[in-house]
Amino acid sequence: MLIDEAIIAVSGGHGGPGKASFFKKGRGPDGGNGGKGGDLYFRSTSDLMALNRYASKKSFSAADGEAGSSNKKAGQKAADLILTAPVGTDLVDLDTGEVFSLNLPNQLILLCTGGVGGLGNADRANSRMTTPLKAQPGLPGQNRHLKLTLKLIADFGLVGLPNAGKSSLLNALTNASAKVADYPFTTLEPNLGVVDGRVIADIPGLIEGASGGKGLGDRFLKHIEKVPVILHCVASDSRDILGDYQTIRNELGQYNSALLEKKEIVLITKSDLVDKKGLSQLSKSLGKVNKNILVVSVLDDQSLADLKKQLLA
Repeated sequence: MLIDEAIIAVSGGHGGPGKASFFKKGRGPDGGNGGKGGDLYFRSTSDLMALNRYASKKSFSAADGEAGSSNKKAGQKAADLILTAPVGTDLVDLDTGEVFSLNLPNQLILLCTGGVGGLGNADRANSRMTTPLKAQPGLPGQNRHLKLTLKLIADFGLVGLPNAGKSSLLNALTNASAKVADYPFTTLEPNLGVVDGRVIADIPGLIEGASGGKGLGDRFLKHIEKVPVILHCVASDSRDILGDYQTIRNELGQYNSALLEKKEIVLITKSDLVDKKGLSQLSKSLGKVNKNILVVSVLDDQSLADLKKQLLA
């Protein structure tokens, strides 16, 4: 199961405490400083399942710095902690509103700095306090309360009503193996496929009222916010193909009006179910609202080739 959202607490390591100690034979303080706490980073990964680890564990902290010791020996700086999230993940600090985006492969972002180690009594000594009896405790590391949201970075996003043929088309165009069946909502999470280096995301079917929570709702639409081209599938055997098209457009607009500004290719799917005259009428009807229309069937190799040609142009 693909986890695409998580809320976690993260923090840098605590700085190590300084040491309060003295040289033998009254030669003054010799307590060393504590080591710095580890920093906490996030690194992007190509593993789309990387957020799954945050489903069960909700708190992460880098290691604490080592305590100082006698003979002015400083504690070791703690190791940094590097967490991973898929490329396309936004990390939102729920307290400050800051947004950190992992949009590039192997991108590394510092989220929490480790705390400074405390001074030992040797470094606390000065002309006014020549023999300090106490050392400083280390300081806590920076902490954040984060919401992680994965927004798939794909070249094309397939949208449409349930049973519009999106998953079958994804399988036919790419090496994907998305579940298909003759009933609604067989796709319960986004699927990805690759055709000649271009990534296609299949978004679970929307229905009228999805923006209000009906069906699977609209929670998966975040996965086409970063997609430059929308492939809008409408089934040729629909009783109201123009109404189906407008239903999806309305739901896209309700979720984010910017989605309506993206380039859109309308795909009349399952064209093998309708004769040429019927397909011509459907194309004419949809041509009133969008001129970029292709007729396609997973059983028609030529139509798939024509679609690939346009996608790869």
